[in-house]
Amino acid sequence: MTQIRSLFATRLYRAQLSEHGPAIDNDELEASCYSIAEDDEAGQEWCENNGYPGYTSYASLTDLGWRFPIFADLIKALDQHVAAFAKDLEFDLGDKGLVLEDIWINILPPGGTHSSHIHPHSVISGTTYVAMPEGAAALKLEDPRLQMMMAAPTRIKGAREELRPFIYEATQPGDVLLWESWLRHEVPMNMAEEDNRISVSFNYKWE
Repeated sequence: MTQIRSLFATRLYRAQLSEHGPAIDNDELEASCYSIAEDDEAGQEWCENNGYPGYTSYASLTDLGWRFPIFADLIKALDQHVAAFAKDLEFDLGDKGLVLEDIWINILPPGGTHSSHIHPHSVISGTTYVAMPEGAAALKLEDPRLQMMMAAPTRIKGAREELRPFIYEATQPGDVLLWESWLRHEVPMNMAEEDNRISVSFNYKWE
């Protein structure tokens, strides 16, 4: 009897941030992102020197949870989402846990992109979305097997989601996405006409 199964699943976690942890006021979170960006001269300089469109605190600030109470509440919520995802992934964590390694703000202006990348040395990575204006880019996720499909034909239009080489995950403010850190992803061009795409990204490590 013929059997066809799907093996080696790549899991993607999606939820409303509000499903776990303290209530987060999205307007306050957005205002805090802009306030931090305005004051972070080191981050602004890094973005300018590295050709990063808009603003990111990735290379400049490591204390968002201390700097603004709303980020402390955000981290408490993210800890619970990550715990739920780790349970789904059936990780054997032993006597260690998954703990926040870093968290940073991304403000992507119209026309800005964030090229394809992974998050080495982390276990779970993710993003929660603060402002997603009309036309803002969806997160683009790449099939991790793609580099080994040298001679494979393309998939038919409308192929099952599990067989597509790329998945575009459109989000709304208040959504949180989690994935294993080896999953390659990018943000295509922000096609919003005027407004910024704002998100907060993070990594969790095993220790």
